[in-house]
Amino acid sequence: MSAPVTLDRREGPYGEVVLRRHGDLFQIIANGTFLMDTSDGRSERLLVDAAYLALDPPPAAPAVLIGGLGVGFSLAHAAASGHWARITVVEREQAIIDWHREGPLAAISGEALADPATVILHTDLVEHLRTTPDTYDALCLDIDNGPDWTVTEDNETLYSPGGLALCRARLRPGGVLAVWSARPSSEFEESMRNAGFSGVRTEEIHVARGVPDVVHLGVRAG
Repeated sequence: MSAPVTLDRREGPYGEVVLRRHGDLFQIIANGTFLMDTSDGRSERLLVDAAYLALDPPPAAPAVLIGGLGVGFSLAHAAASGHWARITVVEREQAIIDWHREGPLAAISGEALADPATVILHTDLVEHLRTTPDTYDALCLDIDNGPDWTVTEDNETLYSPGGLALCRARLRPGGVLAVWSARPSSEFEESMRNAGFSGVRTEEIHVARGVPDVVHLGVRAG
């Protein structure tokens, strides 16, 4: 395969973000760290499906917050599923939003962005959780390579006791927190339990090489 080609490079308040094409794949790189590409999408789809299936029972018109637009697989799958009455996507990088609205990633997310159920918010996820009065039936978070491998140091706040408390506060009773990770974290599972989430478990997505991708799940009880 030929070498990757840089399509766009932006310097923003959180550092550098790059969109590359490598053969048929698009890749997002943040501060030199590979975040994701368009090679598969199974784990991003599982993130959304597992959250919905954990709603017991699912409400009549559920609302989901997707933390991180990424390459758009989670948003596209949520919109296509027909399960969600409201889909809010929080993305702090304007460049990524632009790549979806008027760039090559529109091929993945275009229909979902046109769906009236979809709202894109250009803001930091923790700031949104701290300030919004809105509540959700599910939080599907995929802003890092996992709780133990964050893109920037300030993202660590999300996985701290205070960040998990914010997540719990934004969930309706019975709501589900789903967190994508490139590797399992028993420590994060314990942090979720300590933050008041019940039924904490991890679902694995096997990959060709290395440890599985995972989705950490927990339910807000009461």
